[in-house]
Amino acid sequence: MPLRQPHYSKEEFARRGDEIYDSQVRPQVEANNYGKIVAIDIETGGWEIDTDETF
Repeated sequence: MPLRQPHYSKEEFARRGDEIYDSQVRPQVEANNYGKIVAIDIETGGWEIDTDETF
């Protein structure tokens, strides 16, 4: 299986994730979910939250 090249640089990946988190996720989860993990799909804007990184 050939290696896939990333679509985005590390900086662009982080920028997109931060933008989605700040505008869509933070207002919904920050107050009651301290210590949980959020996974964000930077292409669709979809996200999930859980107590650990096993989604």
